Amino acid sequence: MTINEIQDEIIEEFAGFDDWMDKYQLLIDLGNDQEPLDEKYKVESNLIDGCQSRVWLQADYADGIITFTAESDALIVKGIVALLIRVLSGHTPDEILNADLYFIEQIGLKEHLSPTRSNGLLAMVKQMRMYALAFKSKEQ
Repeated sequence: MTINEIQDEIIEEFAGFDDWMDKYQLLIDLGNDQEPLDEKYKVESNLIDGCQSRVWLQADYADGIITFTAESDALIVKGIVALLIRVLSGHTPDEILNADLYFIEQIGLKEHLSPTRSNGLLAMVKQMRMYALAFKSKEQ
Protein backbone atom coordinates (compact mmCIF):
# COMPACT_ATOMS: atom_id res chain seq x y z
CA MET A 1 0.00 0.00 0.00
CA THR A 2 1.23 3.50 -0.77
CA ILE A 3 1.58 6.17 1.90
CA ASN A 4 -1.38 8.06 0.40
CA GLU A 5 -3.58 4.95 0.32
CA ILE A 6 -2.87 4.38 4.01
CA GLN A 7 -3.62 8.04 4.80
CA ASP A 8 -6.94 7.80 2.91
CA GLU A 9 -7.82 4.69 4.93
CA ILE A 10 -7.13 6.55 8.20
CA ILE A 11 -9.20 9.56 7.07
CA GLU A 12 -12.07 7.19 6.33
CA GLU A 13 -11.78 5.53 9.76
CA PHE A 14 -11.89 8.89 11.55
CA ALA A 15 -14.73 10.16 9.34
CA GLY A 16 -16.98 7.58 11.03
CA PHE A 17 -16.90 9.66 14.23
CA ASP A 18 -18.42 13.12 14.66
CA ASP A 19 -17.54 13.59 18.29
CA TRP A 20 -13.92 14.32 19.21
CA MET A 21 -14.22 12.26 22.38
CA ASP A 22 -14.83 9.25 20.13
CA LYS A 23 -11.82 10.18 17.99
CA TYR A 24 -9.64 10.46 21.09
CA GLN A 25 -10.89 7.02 22.14
CA LEU A 26 -9.93 5.67 18.70
CA LEU A 27 -6.44 7.15 19.14
CA ILE A 28 -6.14 5.55 22.59
CA ASP A 29 -7.29 2.20 21.19
CA LEU A 30 -4.75 2.43 18.34
CA GLY A 31 -2.01 3.13 20.88
CA ASN A 32 -3.08 0.23 23.07
CA ASP A 33 -3.15 -2.14 20.07
CA GLN A 34 0.44 -1.33 19.23
CA GLU A 35 3.15 -3.83 20.15
CA PRO A 36 5.15 -2.60 23.16
CA LEU A 37 8.62 -1.35 22.34
CA ASP A 38 11.43 -3.68 23.35
CA GLU A 39 13.04 -2.39 26.57
CA LYS A 40 16.47 -2.29 24.90
CA TYR A 41 15.20 0.56 22.67
CA LYS A 42 13.94 2.66 25.57
CA VAL A 43 17.19 4.60 25.73
CA GLU A 44 17.98 8.29 25.88
CA SER A 45 19.15 8.38 22.25
CA ASN A 46 15.70 7.17 21.07
CA LEU A 47 13.75 9.82 23.00
CA ILE A 48 12.22 12.49 20.79
CA ASP A 49 13.11 16.07 21.69
CA GLY A 50 10.18 18.46 21.67
CA CYS A 51 7.60 16.08 23.11
CA GLN A 52 6.03 16.92 26.45
CA SER A 53 5.54 13.23 27.18
CA ARG A 54 8.24 10.65 26.65
CA VAL A 55 8.30 9.10 23.19
CA TRP A 56 10.88 6.56 22.13
CA LEU A 57 11.31 5.98 18.39
CA GLN A 58 13.36 3.15 16.93
CA ALA A 59 14.10 2.95 13.21
CA ASP A 60 15.49 -0.14 11.50
CA TYR A 61 16.64 -0.30 7.92
CA ALA A 62 16.78 -3.43 5.79
CA ASP A 63 16.48 -4.07 2.05
CA GLY A 64 15.80 -0.38 1.32
CA ILE A 65 12.83 -0.23 3.71
CA ILE A 66 12.55 1.60 7.04
CA THR A 67 10.59 0.00 9.86
CA PHE A 68 9.61 2.18 12.79
CA THR A 69 8.65 1.05 16.27
CA ALA A 70 7.78 3.42 19.09
CA GLU A 71 6.18 3.84 22.45
CA SER A 72 5.00 6.69 24.63
CA ASP A 73 4.04 7.01 28.27
CA ALA A 74 0.97 9.09 27.30
CA LEU A 75 -2.12 7.33 25.88
CA ILE A 76 -3.11 9.83 23.19
CA VAL A 77 0.50 10.37 22.12
CA LYS A 78 0.89 6.59 21.86
CA GLY A 79 -2.07 6.63 19.44
CA ILE A 80 -0.61 9.49 17.41
CA VAL A 81 2.72 7.72 17.06
CA ALA A 82 0.85 4.51 16.13
CA LEU A 83 -0.80 6.43 13.25
CA LEU A 84 2.54 7.83 12.08
CA ILE A 85 4.08 4.36 12.16
CA ARG A 86 1.14 2.95 10.21
CA VAL A 87 1.61 5.60 7.51
CA LEU A 88 5.42 5.74 7.27
CA SER A 89 6.78 2.37 8.38
CA GLY A 90 7.55 -0.13 5.64
CA HIS A 91 8.49 2.47 3.04
CA THR A 92 11.70 3.65 1.41
CA PRO A 93 13.60 6.72 2.62
CA ASP A 94 12.54 8.62 -0.54
CA GLU A 95 8.86 7.78 -0.05
CA ILE A 96 9.05 9.03 3.54
CA LEU A 97 10.95 12.18 2.63
CA ASN A 98 8.52 13.02 -0.19
CA ALA A 99 5.34 12.18 1.71
CA ASP A 100 2.76 14.91 2.23
CA LEU A 101 1.17 13.92 5.53
CA TYR A 102 -2.23 15.43 4.75
CA PHE A 103 -4.13 13.01 7.00
CA ILE A 104 -3.06 14.98 10.10
CA GLU A 105 -4.97 18.03 8.87
CA GLN A 106 -7.88 16.12 7.34
CA ILE A 107 -8.82 14.13 10.45
CA GLY A 108 -8.69 17.37 12.44
CA LEU A 109 -5.83 16.23 14.62
CA LYS A 110 -3.85 19.46 14.38
CA GLU A 111 -6.70 21.67 15.57
CA HIS A 112 -7.70 19.33 18.42
CA LEU A 113 -4.27 18.98 20.00
CA SER A 114 -2.86 21.30 22.62
CA PRO A 115 0.08 23.43 21.40
CA THR A 116 2.54 21.20 23.27
CA ARG A 117 1.07 18.03 21.70
CA SER A 118 1.14 19.70 18.28
CA ASN A 119 4.82 20.48 18.77
CA GLY A 120 5.36 16.87 19.81
CA LEU A 121 3.59 15.62 16.68
CA LEU A 122 5.83 17.82 14.51
CA ALA A 123 8.88 16.58 16.43
CA MET A 124 7.88 12.94 15.77
CA VAL A 125 7.42 13.58 12.03
CA LYS A 126 10.72 15.47 11.90
CA GLN A 127 12.56 12.63 13.64
CA MET A 128 11.10 10.04 11.25
CA ARG A 129 12.21 12.17 8.29
CA MET A 130 15.68 12.57 9.85
CA TYR A 131 16.01 8.78 10.04
CA ALA A 132 14.91 8.55 6.39
CA LEU A 133 17.52 11.14 5.42
CA ALA A 134 20.24 9.34 7.37
CA PHE A 135 19.41 5.96 5.81
CA LYS A 136 19.20 7.53 2.34
CA SER A 137 22.66 9.06 2.69
CA LYS A 138 24.06 5.65 3.68
CA GLU A 139 22.72 4.17 0.42
CA GLN A 140 24.87 6.43 -1.74
